Amino acid sequence: MAMAGRMRSIIPQFNQLLKSESLTQRPALLRALLCPTTPNSEVSRNYATASKKREEKVKVPLVLFGGSGNYASALYLAAVKANSLDKVERELLDLVEASQRSATFSQFTRDPSVCKDTRVKAIKDICASATFSETVKNFLVILAEYGRLKYIDSIAKRFVELTMAHRGEVKAIVTTVIPLPPEEEKELKEILQDIIGQGKRVKLEQKIDPSILGGLVVEFGEKVFDMSIKTRARQMERFLREPANLNSL
Repeated sequence: MAMAGRMRSIIPQFNQLLKSESLTQRPALLRALLCPTTPNSEVSRNYATASKKREEKVKVPLVLFGGSGNYASALYLAAVKANSLDKVERELLDLVEASQRSATFSQFTRDPSVCKDTRVKAIKDICASATFSETVKNFLVILAEYGRLKYIDSIAKRFVELTMAHRGEVKAIVTTVIPLPPEEEKELKEILQDIIGQGKRVKLEQKIDPSILGGLVVEFGEKVFDMSIKTRARQMERFLREPANLNSL
């Protein structure tokens, strides 16, 4: 109860901290974070069978880089064209969860000694058993053929970034020692929602980390608001270790 009471006292402080942010810096930052450019994607894979004319009409909501970003973008395009974005996301996350639960499957995806034909057959059998959509099955077959199944976790994370952007969601991570009470979570979401304005929706993710000792840490876009007891204690320690300036007395 005492911890919950301290949590309630921190939310208003967090709100005040946000209000004290530079009014000249915040709009530019939020525009960069929440309104990225959306050029036509040049990513294409042989599992995307739509015509070139159709491809030109489909855009990714975020520009992702790197191998995982390219694969995620290609899957996003295929899912949008198949009108099955939500279904593809669920199936992909189900596969990742199964991989995390099964040491055997996880090892299979990372074992370079498994030949291509064996990888492809195993993936087809898994997709058939799980009744995955054709879009996901074809995508996983491509990963199996090219030995990229070991990147499925990172690809899934990048894919979720795209689906969140598609739905107008902005992710905020709040780290505390104990779970936020529902009323405090609601208040924090309202504060963050007020920052991003209309047209976007805050998706709050809670993380528990006893090492911060108390308080909270909010990660929002590229900003981190650290109001943890651990950080305050370190700041106090640095202050006490500084030599005293007797001339100022």
